[in-house]
Amino acid sequence: MKPLPANASLHEARAATRILVVDDDPSVRAALRDLLDAEGYGVHEAEDGRAAIATVGEKVPHLVLLDLNMPRKDGWATFERLMTIHPALPVIIITARPQQGELARSQGAAGFMEKPLKPELLLHLIEKLLSEDAETRLMRSAVHFSPQSLAATNLNSRG
Repeated sequence: MKPLPANASLHEARAATRILVVDDDPSVRAALRDLLDAEGYGVHEAEDGRAAIATVGEKVPHLVLLDLNMPRKDGWATFERLMTIHPALPVIIITARPQQGELARSQGAAGFMEKPLKPELLLHLIEKLLSEDAETRLMRSAVHFSPQSLAATNLNSRG
């Protein structure tokens, strides 16, 4: 992930910010895409964990919104893989599953929200997480560190 220039306007910064929305429900993806588009963010979508990991392998987003209930590769397995390959990547777990917040935090998720989502709270959390520095992100996800993933994160952040 390449940091955004300090002199970029809010609109330019948001337009250059890639957010990956991962949810098997097309209506949820569409609603989140519309919300994020309206705020000026660049939005990419994946219908399941496998597609999300492939997307991240091609171009690392600045933030991921990740549903837990998905076919082929569920949200927890996807989250674990994302943290292994990009430990500084902020991931917000979004789910209709009750009482998953503590588990999400203990596993290093940057945020957690239960469906139905409150758009203003989600946007506030996204802004907060996007403004964090890499050290803060790495400290949160320290549970998932390995020397290989840390080296890959450092290489990816340079270019």
